[in-house]
Amino acid sequence: MEEELKCPVCGSLFREPIILPCSHNVCLPCARTIAVQTPEREQHLPALLQPRAPGAAAGPGPAAGSEAECAAGGGSGGGGEHADKLSLHSESDSGYGSYTPSLKSPNGVRVLPLGPAPAGSSSAALPRGAGPSSSLTCPQCHRSASLDPRGLRGFPRNRLLEAIVQRYQQGRAAAKCQLCDRSPPEAAAVACEQCEVLYCAACQLKCHPTRGPFAKHRLLPPPSLPGGPGKAAAGARKLPTCADHELENYSMYCVSCATPVCYQCLEEGKHGQHEVKALGAMWKQHKTQLSQALNGVSDKAKEAKEFLVQLKNILQQIQENGLDYEACLVAQCDALVDALTRQKAKLLTKVTKEREHKLKVVWDQINHCTLKLRQSTGLMEYCLEVIKENDPSGFLQISDALIKRVQVSQEQWVKGALEPKVSPEFDLTLDSEPLLQSIHQLDFIQMKCRVPPVPLLQLEKCCTRNNSVTLAWRMPPFTHNPVEGYILELDDGDGGQFREVYVGKETLCTIDGLHFNSTYNARVKAFNSSGVGPYSKTVVLQTSDVAWFTFDPSSAHRDIVLSNDNQTATCSSYDDRVVLGTAAFSKGVHYWELHVDRYDNHPDPAFGIARINVVKDMMLGKDDKAWAMYVDNNRSWFMHCNSHTSRTEGGVSKGATVGVLLDLNKHSLTFYINGQQQGPSAFENVEGVFMPALSLNRNVQVTLHTGLEVPQSCDCSGFWSHKWENSFQLPATSIF
Repeated sequence: MEEELKCPVCGSLFREPIILPCSHNVCLPCARTIAVQTPEREQHLPALLQPRAPGAAAGPGPAAGSEAECAAGGGSGGGGEHADKLSLHSESDSGYGSYTPSLKSPNGVRVLPLGPAPAGSSSAALPRGAGPSSSLTCPQCHRSASLDPRGLRGFPRNRLLEAIVQRYQQGRAAAKCQLCDRSPPEAAAVACEQCEVLYCAACQLKCHPTRGPFAKHRLLPPPSLPGGPGKAAAGARKLPTCADHELENYSMYCVSCATPVCYQCLEEGKHGQHEVKALGAMWKQHKTQLSQALNGVSDKAKEAKEFLVQLKNILQQIQENGLDYEACLVAQCDALVDALTRQKAKLLTKVTKEREHKLKVVWDQINHCTLKLRQSTGLMEYCLEVIKENDPSGFLQISDALIKRVQVSQEQWVKGALEPKVSPEFDLTLDSEPLLQSIHQLDFIQMKCRVPPVPLLQLEKCCTRNNSVTLAWRMPPFTHNPVEGYILELDDGDGGQFREVYVGKETLCTIDGLHFNSTYNARVKAFNSSGVGPYSKTVVLQTSDVAWFTFDPSSAHRDIVLSNDNQTATCSSYDDRVVLGTAAFSKGVHYWELHVDRYDNHPDPAFGIARINVVKDMMLGKDDKAWAMYVDNNRSWFMHCNSHTSRTEGGVSKGATVGVLLDLNKHSLTFYINGQQQGPSAFENVEGVFMPALSLNRNVQVTLHTGLEVPQSCDCSGFWSHKWENSFQLPATSIF
């Protein structure tokens, strides 16, 4: 982080830093040294660099034209370089330009060259507080800014940076014991709040025991600098005041001007037409933006560290593989006749060049990545220090620039930046079989295209959700054989044969519509023009034993009204309308409940199951696509194909709960009211794919509850009762 705290001009830690219009910082004393005065009728600068007054004509006058010709053409030709650059005051209305000076200071910072001022001029010397015609060139981006009548004091003071520098200097100086006889004194271990004295461990036991009159003294960790805790509070910064109204504190933030303002600034109307927000709110908002931007840089920094480790491993592998290839080459050449000697030297040279090339490429990547990592880490540490500051106005002065820097830093890690450019493998093969007449044509042959290697399953990305599974895979690193696509295979969830479920180029695939409470085996292989590669290891995925689902708005009748995240249903019509659930069942035991939230005028809601193509504008069970129980406030009936059976006493009212038990192992459907079975088993021999279903009118409102335990009175052999938890994403951890 120290690089972030150094002035680009003097190279030392910032002293009284000011913020330039380009958002860069510079020491106030250094700003005085690089400020440039440009008085009227200045003769020592080329005409293209002369300051231009606002509203001046674009075309040069007679005198200016001759100077322009000299600058543009001339005998020396030097003015042509300036002709390609923008004028120092080319944006005179804003006081901000982009001229790049041609000279450099001893420390490498570019500054505008000064020539001899005209005789008798009042500005022969460089002013400390530059006048209206003075300018300041940023030493980092080389953009120029005009100074207003206040001079350098017109630039805002970067109090946050100043505080961070002070804290950084304090952190480097360890507090010393004030009673030590040793030379140098030992580092302080504690500080007494009452005595205001720093003690090392030995002196504390000797001079400040925790008994007697010292028992009530409070011992604290030592401060960063010697002087005791009593001096720490003295360095607390006072609240910043408005630059235009020194007696007013900043209280608001002008979004249009991107600057804090005080109440008096608003009263004077300077920002009357601007968008103004509360200082504290904008402070928190920009802190949040900076923190979010830092997350991306932090992730890239972690990847860069891992990448450096990978590159260093590649270095070792290149060395080892290079030596192995050299040994193999020497063994083959020594087995040939004397005619191979000269050719052997050529081949060795090729291997050495290949190794040196790979090493050079990897070292270049290491150096480049290390530089980027150091810059990102320094910027990250500096930003974290800025976030720790509790000065809203100071933070907002630099937050936009920091957010842009962090975003630019993140964009530097473009795709492929953290991938090795070379492989540690040497794709060189020596064929020693040709006849002696072909010795002089011996050369390395390129490895022929082969089938792809085994894909690697990414277990951390493989998961299940309800009756869906998601699988992810990738190719191993340093794979040189091309891959045209992948084939994903899945068994039937019951140990049966594998079948293809996906063929394509993607490396992430989700398969829906599987059985609940089933174990599936999955594998993947890659293919190219040479053939199909070997299978990956087999991953085992377990689908959910019970289903979590809601009402399906996409398939519901248009009169159905859903709310509560599609878990509560009612109807806008007096006629019965059907709504289905989002889950489909073909195997296993499933139980869900519907709570009656509202029940008016004795309607007949129907509960049950249905096919996907059930008729939705009449009561559930009237066609052959639904199996239901409809119920009023006194009794219930079972209905399928408009056939009413098994009238049973006992109805529903507001607050009642209707349970539906679908046992596809026994192919039966059973209903419950308030936890008690309602009549006999409603339907037998139900087979196929079913969806939870409900029909109701505007007099009824129900709420769906799923993933529940099967009622205790039910004998569902083979069902593993399991209470559904909020987290329904299960990692695939088994692999063979």
